[in-house]
Amino acid sequence: MKYGYFDDSSREYVITTPKTPLPWINYLGCEDFFSIKSNTSGGYCFYKDAKLLRLTRYRYNNVPFDDGGHYFYIKDGDTVWNPGWQPVQTELDSYECRHGMGYSIFTGVKNGLKAQVTSFVPMGYTCEVNKLTLTNESDTVKNFSVFSYVEFCLWNAMDDMTNFQRNFSTGEVEVMGSVIIHKTEYRERRRHYAIFGVNTPIDGFDTDRDSFLGAYRGYHNPQVVEDGKSKNSMASGWAPIGSHQITLHYSLAKQKLIFTY
Repeated sequence: MKYGYFDDSSREYVITTPKTPLPWINYLGCEDFFSIKSNTSGGYCFYKDAKLLRLTRYRYNNVPFDDGGHYFYIKDGDTVWNPGWQPVQTELDSYECRHGMGYSIFTGVKNGLKAQVTSFVPMGYTCEVNKLTLTNESDTVKNFSVFSYVEFCLWNAMDDMTNFQRNFSTGEVEVMGSVIIHKTEYRERRRHYAIFGVNTPIDGFDTDRDSFLGAYRGYHNPQVVEDGKSKNSMASGWAPIGSHQITLHYSLAKQKLIFTY
């Protein structure tokens, strides 16, 4: 089976199906900030040191593979889907991932709505940028919501995976407008923090994983997305996350919208 091809003119590897045998990873980063990004938007980011200054969670050895990442859930009526296919795994009308040198582009289309995510780490900044472009390619008005999602790490990736008795009592966040600040302590040092924001007013947020996912649920069927409404939850211990809700009530036919995270 053919999963993709080299685009020599663009110097990219193009993946044409999300169902690759294993995650196909691209490396983003420069200077002090780095990310790994799979062809279905799985992966994690870190500052300087992948072990000691991990920012987001990724579960290497879990089954199924490629568990955890930087996700965008789109709720269009009763249909929920992701531009990179994971984690909902809704069958897309079209899918493409382009792994370039220091960037990845994910494009998914479902029911006349096109979503493209461009991920990269800019020179001179310690951050990952994700540009989400939404285009209503249909001839009708669209009413839909977008929910972003990342799960924060405890900073030391090894402790984060093992010391749960302590970890689940230290989660702490702050929300300022459209910015979620993860300030969970690590060994009582308060110089660690991470910021997850978007360049537009939001209609809701969540910072507590249990509130976002719901009981007995997972990334593939989060309660908040199914209900179509964020809970404005504030993490106090347990597992802090970052999620924004943007509701687009009247996306005109052929209209294009751009958001930056």
